[in-house]
Amino acid sequence: MAILKKYDLSGKELEAIQVDDALLESSAHPQMIKDYIVAIRNNARQWSASTKGRSEINRTGKKPHPQKGQGRSRQGCVAAPQYKGGGIVFGPKPKFDQHVRINKRERQAVVRFLLTEKIKANQVHILKSEKMDKPKTQILTGFMKAVNILDHRVLFLDIADGQKEILLSLRNIPKKEYSVLFNINGYNLALCRDVVILDSAFDQLLTILG
Repeated sequence: MAILKKYDLSGKELEAIQVDDALLESSAHPQMIKDYIVAIRNNARQWSASTKGRSEINRTGKKPHPQKGQGRSRQGCVAAPQYKGGGIVFGPKPKFDQHVRINKRERQAVVRFLLTEKIKANQVHILKSEKMDKPKTQILTGFMKAVNILDHRVLFLDIADGQKEILLSLRNIPKKEYSVLFNINGYNLALCRDVVILDSAFDQLLTILG
């Protein structure tokens, strides 16, 4: 039986919530986890790197020096790759349709496994949904300091129409991420050491686990 601690914005512990062991019986093959994360990183690339070959360089086509008589090797033009400012040999070109399809069931299995591992390691914390009058970085900084996770990379999870004040308050704090629970990114989940879930999204968490 895993125990999740619930806190308020001041960092005071309110209660301990038990999570049934049956919800934590999740497994995923290491290769499947790797393939999923690699696919996410590849899909995040723009594939827009572009270089020019010697035929695309806007330089004179005149020979840099005579073919014979000076003891130097023959050269055709200054757009050749060996000259500064010349063309690039086998350089990258823009690529299109490089999207890697991710199987839905594999994605769900990996996300479920990563969440259960965080719960078993006591790295998941519940934050009481308290309405903030305005974004305040100092409040969330004080909360994370009280829970002793300020120096860690932390992922905050909320419902789709959650508190925008939480998101705006996190923007100035380094190594802190924010995501909607149902759109959770497995890469961010694996990258962050701790997870903070607002209690309004706790039922959705149990749905994902179960």
